[in-house]
Amino acid sequence: MIDKKIIYAIDLVLLLGSLVALFFIAGYAQPLVIAPIDEYSSDNGSVLFSFDNAERIYIDDNAEFSSPEIYDVDDNFVLRLEPGIYYWKAEGLVQSDVRTLTIESRIELRVRESDSGEGYEVVNAGNTVLNVDVYDKGSFSERIILAPYDSEVLRGDKFVGGEA
Repeated sequence: MIDKKIIYAIDLVLLLGSLVALFFIAGYAQPLVIAPIDEYSSDNGSVLFSFDNAERIYIDDNAEFSSPEIYDVDDNFVLRLEPGIYYWKAEGLVQSDVRTLTIESRIELRVRESDSGEGYEVVNAGNTVLNVDVYDKGSFSERIILAPYDSEVLRGDKFVGGEA
């Protein structure tokens, strides 16, 4: 006859072994986030998300994820984001840690002579909406609003852009 203490000891060893195995399996199930790194900052709105063991990413402008955008994704997913601070996490069997990324505003105004020779083509080469003040012979003549990557042919001799 087998002693009850031996049976309890065997049960305890099996139980502890199962718990340790579950702990390691859960660790392998957690998404491995490769990019972007935590606290990533750039003025390029195209962000590459690279990870293993994830099927979705959640992105929100607040850390509580009260209104997240959810994307079903594959590895090497590229997303275009407007300037701002974002919180994101990956989800597979379990969720990754929450990370932050910042898309900085980039103000870049380019001016070149228009093809027709009638004025200048003013291009918003930045990633944010710009107010462009147009001056002609030292006097303010008009203000236009240019969306990112838009252009307009204007008459003037000085163009000043600022964030709208």
